[in-house]
Amino acid sequence: MNLLRLLFDRFTIMLTTVVVLATVLPAQGAFAVFFDGLTKAGIALLFFLHGARLSRRAIIDGAMHWRLHLLVFLCTFALFPLLGLALGPVLRPVLGDGLWLGMLYLCLLPGTVQSAIAFTSIARGNIPAAVCAASASSLVGIVVTPLLAGLVLGSTGAGVPLGEAVVKIGVQLLLPFAVGHALRPWIGDWVARRQRWLRVVDQGSILLVVYTAFGAAVLDGLWRVVPPSALAQLVLCCVVLLALVLFATTWLARMFGFAVEDEITIVFCGSKKSLATGVPMAQVIFSGGAAGLAILPLMVFHQIQLMVCAVMARRYAEREQLAPAEQRAPR
Repeated sequence: MNLLRLLFDRFTIMLTTVVVLATVLPAQGAFAVFFDGLTKAGIALLFFLHGARLSRRAIIDGAMHWRLHLLVFLCTFALFPLLGLALGPVLRPVLGDGLWLGMLYLCLLPGTVQSAIAFTSIARGNIPAAVCAASASSLVGIVVTPLLAGLVLGSTGAGVPLGEAVVKIGVQLLLPFAVGHALRPWIGDWVARRQRWLRVVDQGSILLVVYTAFGAAVLDGLWRVVPPSALAQLVLCCVVLLALVLFATTWLARMFGFAVEDEITIVFCGSKKSLATGVPMAQVIFSGGAAGLAILPLMVFHQIQLMVCAVMARRYAEREQLAPAEQRAPR
């Protein structure tokens, strides 16, 4: 009963409902424009509130946590690709060349930003470090992912809009965070007294991202690319890949003696792959119908990681006792 209650908690049920809604009734036309704007506003509000809540010392400590950032970077751009290549002899015969190429492609992508930070917040992890690690992963991935794709996939891409991506991340994520932090002397106490409202913003931003991203993919007809049997095999392969990465990130965080809050950040920032970055980048790296097959594993993996991380975040948040920080401090 405890396991069933954990797997089907309120937030997981809401995620499932949003996925079904996006499949049956995706936003189109004016509604799509409205939900896209609402999603961006929700993400901006999320970062604004986190900026208002965090102290200057917490942000500096988060930015200087170089061991954590290095581990997240290695998990994202080294562990994932190595796992993808190692699983190739198994995945390729099961999925076929097209979907296996898509699985390998998702292993090369940077991590998510908004959902990684939101889950870290829900789980009561190191939010300043999560902001730095997730944002850095997204920025670095704009350059590293095409290079890895050229090396690993044997593909070449051109015209990756690095400057545009930097501006977009700066305006949509870092600017609201900076504004919220600048206003902290006036609104910090007010935000601190409303933790429940902040949790609603965390979860609401994830639900909006899921609905808009999943609905757009449905309208593009991605789910018609493969039959149900192939889709079931793809889901299983994505589950196995995510399980391996979650185990590896948790084990590495504990082996290197990180505190529980840092472990949470490493797990949620080092195990995720960005749909928002991966979809447009696939249109540059791949050509023709290959882009659709490359995106499909990312769509499946993205949804699975949201569902699994929702359960994990709840488990972390409900932990009753934490070991004293000095007992698990980095050695």
